[in-house]
Amino acid sequence: MAETKYGKYILREPIEQGSTGVVVHACAEPGCVGADHPNWPGEQTMVLVREPRVMNPQPHAHEYDQWLWFFGPNPANFFEFDGEVEVYLGEEGEKHIINTTSLVFIPKGLVHCPLKYTKVNKPILFVQLCFNPTYTRSVGDMSGHPPHATRIKFPPEEAAKLRGRPLPDA
Repeated sequence: MAETKYGKYILREPIEQGSTGVVVHACAEPGCVGADHPNWPGEQTMVLVREPRVMNPQPHAHEYDQWLWFFGPNPANFFEFDGEVEVYLGEEGEKHIINTTSLVFIPKGLVHCPLKYTKVNKPILFVQLCFNPTYTRSVGDMSGHPPHATRIKFPPEEAAKLRGRPLPDA
């Protein structure tokens, strides 16, 4: 396919096998989709959580703002939310229960996590948006967060095979 003037702004099928299953992911870290994009603005990840699990078990903070989004799995109605997620905020680990479609803003420096998916009656679509080209932590270590170099990138022909059928679990 011939290059176009603005085609560089479209990242098609940025799919990889992450620790939580097949994820849609882009960032500016070397080896990551988006790394070759000039001035990549942020790191994004989207995953469908299908069973109870703990994500990011260690409390941590970032030197940038972040959003955590929790949606029901039905694209015709994202409010069909049938699960429960415990979100811990602040150094004291204040627990909040997410049991409806919700957006959680994590300002720069706010300690947060773990994310505990305690009830998943229907899959939960989880999206995190970091306002930094790469995922880093200013507080807490990176345990539980695999380096991008260890993730398996799906080439376009493999990504095409995933279309039209359920995504495999990790």
